[in-house]
Amino acid sequence: MAADPESKPGQIEQLRLRERLTKLRDLPLLRGVGVSGELGRLERQIERIAAEPSADEVWHSVELARHQDRPYTLDYVERIFDDFVELHGDRALADDPAIVAGLARFRGRTVALVGHQKGRDIRERTYRNFGMPYPEGYRKAIRIMELANLHRFPIFTLVDTPGAYPGVTAEQHGQGGWIARCQLEMIGLEVPIVSCVIGEGGSGGAVAIAVADRVLMQENAIYSVISPEGCAAILWRDASEAKKAAAAFKPDARHCLDLGVIDGIVPEPPGGAHMDHDAASALLAESLETALGEIDGNEPKARRLARRDRFRGMGVFVTP
Repeated sequence: MAADPESKPGQIEQLRLRERLTKLRDLPLLRGVGVSGELGRLERQIERIAAEPSADEVWHSVELARHQDRPYTLDYVERIFDDFVELHGDRALADDPAIVAGLARFRGRTVALVGHQKGRDIRERTYRNFGMPYPEGYRKAIRIMELANLHRFPIFTLVDTPGAYPGVTAEQHGQGGWIARCQLEMIGLEVPIVSCVIGEGGSGGAVAIAVADRVLMQENAIYSVISPEGCAAILWRDASEAKKAAAAFKPDARHCLDLGVIDGIVPEPPGGAHMDHDAASALLAESLETALGEIDGNEPKARRLARRDRFRGMGVFVTP
């Protein structure tokens, strides 16, 4: 098999598989069950690889997820929710502006909302710490979630963070422990929870508020345990290999859906959510309403147990 040296890895793999498929088809005396099964497996593998996004397409999702004009939590609050009342402080130490939390009206009913907020200009980004929460932010989120659970309000969370703040002060305040406590709190809530990754879903800082009954991702969002730059720095000791890293671990919505990490993909306007905030908000609101409707009538204890079992089962490999 001769392959163009500039061909994409996926194209080369397709050629190899097609070559094997041709050889199998040329064996008329061996068309038993085993060979027929192998033919079917190879055909399915070729179809999957042919539909696989290229490295450039995966990286394009990373760029759009980080686009400076992409709608943030407060942009969606303005367009989707009514009578939003933001609640501040963790009732222990401070208020963390990287986490926005409060109560609002959605489709005529009271809901609780928790989301990351990055900020538009340098001044606001500094104030919001670029959407990277301290432990105080997760304590504030827990406080609002407990309030929602007490009054039986559904909870929406909007995820958009590079990750929890990794600074010395945050570690001294118990960053890892409060991320874990926030996840534990969400596992035990009896009210419906719907989360959506609206931009970057970075590591523990993202999953801390995404332990939900339904987890969605916008079409051009990303969700991963590490940033592409961080992954490249570890694997190749070169953060400039971020595009290569993203192609390897595939943080885009389509692959997250294939892995079972999320439940659905929220479409965006042509060109991305940053092109039309109003249209992106309408599409997100529709998806949130649909997801909430799917779980709203479930019995609270069963909903809680299903949520726990789902997240505890992630990453478990079962031998067929």
